[in-house]
Amino acid sequence: MPLSLEEVRRIAELARIGISDAEAAAVQAQLNDIFELIGRMQRVDTEGVEPMSHGQDLKLRLREDFVTERDQRERFQSVAPKVEQGLYLVPKVIE
Repeated sequence: MPLSLEEVRRIAELARIGISDAEAAAVQAQLNDIFELIGRMQRVDTEGVEPMSHGQDLKLRLREDFVTERDQRERFQSVAPKVEQGLYLVPKVIE
């Protein structure tokens, strides 16, 4: 069911978006095209199609996990205003 121009204006109002009549008409056409595409996709017979998570069925090669950077926690925390037990203390911002 296509969107009416009034529905597009109402959606824009709910989203607090200022929209001109020309923009509303353009958005209406774009949304109706999108809804038509979704409708066509829903009508496609997918019976017997196996779901997939990726277009290529490849296994990733694993590599050895090793540290590439040296630990600089002490250096970084030495310039922090407040630190306790290795954690940065920050002021409370939400009451």
